[in-house]
Amino acid sequence: MFNSIISQEKLDLTIQEINNLKKDKVLLQQSLREQQNQTAANTEDLFLELLEIGDALEALLNYLEQNPNLSPEFIQRLPKSVGAVNRKFLGVLGKRQVLPIEIELQNTQPDFNLCRVVDCEVRNDIADQTITKIVRRGFSLGEKILRPTEVITSKSSVGEL
Repeated sequence: MFNSIISQEKLDLTIQEINNLKKDKVLLQQSLREQQNQTAANTEDLFLELLEIGDALEALLNYLEQNPNLSPEFIQRLPKSVGAVNRKFLGVLGKRQVLPIEIELQNTQPDFNLCRVVDCEVRNDIADQTITKIVRRGFSLGEKILRPTEVITSKSSVGEL
């Protein structure tokens, strides 16, 4: 059967280790619950903020549907109104460290860590592979690129790439 008998000291140490592991398990479970609750609260906050942006867009769309003959004053204010909604949206992203990638358009070659070239246009007035247009803004989350900026670059003639 047993050739050796566990000493009382080893038995006590083993029981103490088991008890410590049980305490650690309870603390880890409690910590996990707290993190899950915080994540749920953060998610709810995000959704509520996004719903406010959706409400603003929906109000604008409803107004456009109900008023087919728009006044010149409304049309003049429209870019400002849409800009306010866009700033609100960027603010929601910014609170969560999702930031637009800033790209200079003046004589800039694409940084392929930040940009994706989606098209080229013939331009003889600037150097090849100079960014001429930003098609879609890119965003980063901290050091991670969530979506690269999509750009159009120049090329000197149709046959070259």
